[in-house]
Amino acid sequence: MRSEKRGAILVAIVLVGSAVLGGLFGPSLRATAAGASDLQDSVKSFTQVLTVVQQNYAIAIDTDKAIYDGAIPGMLRGLDPHSIFFDPRQFAQMREDQEAHYYGVGMYIVARAKDNKVQVVSPFVGSPAFKAGIKPGDILLNVEGKDVSGMPSAQISEMLKGPRGTTVHITMHREGVEQPLNFTVMRDEIPKHDVDPPDMIRPGVGYIRIRSFQGETTAEDFASGLKKLADNNLNGLVVDLRENGGGLLNAAISIADNLLDKNQLIVAQRGREQPERKYYAAHGNDGLRVPVVVIVNADTASASEIVSGAIQDHDRGLIFGERTFGKGLVQTVTQLSDGTGLALTVAHYYTPSGRLIQRDYKSVSLFEYEFNHNSSIHETEVKSTDSGRHVYGGGGITPDVQYEAPKLNPFQLSLITPVHNILYSQDLGVGDFVLHYLATEHPTITKGYVVDDKVLKLFRDYLDDQHIKYTEQDLAANIEWIKDHIKREVFTYTYGQDDGYRVETEDDAEVLKAIELLPQARALYDNVRRIEAQRVASGSSLR
Repeated sequence: MRSEKRGAILVAIVLVGSAVLGGLFGPSLRATAAGASDLQDSVKSFTQVLTVVQQNYAIAIDTDKAIYDGAIPGMLRGLDPHSIFFDPRQFAQMREDQEAHYYGVGMYIVARAKDNKVQVVSPFVGSPAFKAGIKPGDILLNVEGKDVSGMPSAQISEMLKGPRGTTVHITMHREGVEQPLNFTVMRDEIPKHDVDPPDMIRPGVGYIRIRSFQGETTAEDFASGLKKLADNNLNGLVVDLRENGGGLLNAAISIADNLLDKNQLIVAQRGREQPERKYYAAHGNDGLRVPVVVIVNADTASASEIVSGAIQDHDRGLIFGERTFGKGLVQTVTQLSDGTGLALTVAHYYTPSGRLIQRDYKSVSLFEYEFNHNSSIHETEVKSTDSGRHVYGGGGITPDVQYEAPKLNPFQLSLITPVHNILYSQDLGVGDFVLHYLATEHPTITKGYVVDDKVLKLFRDYLDDQHIKYTEQDLAANIEWIKDHIKREVFTYTYGQDDGYRVETEDDAEVLKAIELLPQARALYDNVRRIEAQRVASGSSLR
């Protein structure tokens, strides 16, 4: 009986989805009796099919799964790749990701691929876990006396969260320490930051990395970071949007507002049932007219492309790196019944020059669309920037200066694969070699630490102990890459993620190239300001 009731609720969700699609975007369904009849017939057919399947399929079916993972996603896939249905768990997680904070201990944990043990990737700097002395690489043994071996990391995360001011008891194993370590950690507010701490990477040159536009405080964090840099004699700015898959439209608009001149167009939005809406820089850069270089890659998408497109179209700075993903669709998220949600594409967005950068998704498979970014690029639109440079639509943002980041070679891949985990595959964790090295050698780590020949000898010995195959040529060809990784991980372990990020940035080839391009970015910006002044003097103006 409960299953039938549950099925009825799920069918109702499908009907809500159908009503949204037909009511908001299908005038014929709203306006004619024939359209209403078609919808009723379709609903009747769906209900009949579901009933027959429930009663006659060879094995009992999970109605939730059939509808959550089948019927509704199938309907949305016929629209576009970015209209998505969220089941209750997914919708709750999405809402949590957008919140500015949560209450817990403040550390990122993950199940290790090689043994499924749950390991601390890294505690957040300043968090209760960080202050308690929990370190990257610590293995969780139990929480509040409960054995968590083999437990999903998401379940453990929920155990670690709780009201502010309450305590949680955690037992850990740490490499090099024989006895388990016991921590009593008081839960606190854990802020979520999508913007890394700003850094003056060269005298007068500031660097800010925005990892996502998901959080409620992303724009505020960027503005705060920019002000800190400006207060330190800022003469040039590098904004890093690599791997930034986007997020909230308002965050992108606010961040672009900090860089553009007041009243410049940031983005235009057009939908089938909506009048065109344009967003302008309401405040502007308050006279902060330093040259800007924005680093992008193939995973720079959506909201981060709005920022990149606005900067490029207004000649505010140079876009540097790889062609971006090419997502020009806008979704609104609606909460449905039963704790579910629907992200539905309601409009296209256009950069200030009027280009749509959405890649074609109808003539390729979903796999090609997601992972083969060059498969559906059609540069059919040619537009002009404020100074008259040509820019293109139909396939992401084409950088002003293109740079293809070096791909990892087979030897490098063998070191960062999660099965081996010799070096950590991402920039926020610590691999097994550094954990072993720090636990057995107990080196003194200062801010002047360098990876010397002794450390490299230990690294070579560790590879032998772990039966990692390599040649002398492998080591020689990758020696600088290895040293950079080890130093970053040592600093992450000793001082925290922020210092690890700084070490990585110092030796990042793309960041170093972006710094070299700042004079070119300045010339571009000075030129468009000259052109604008001439147009104003002659009685015309830019867009």
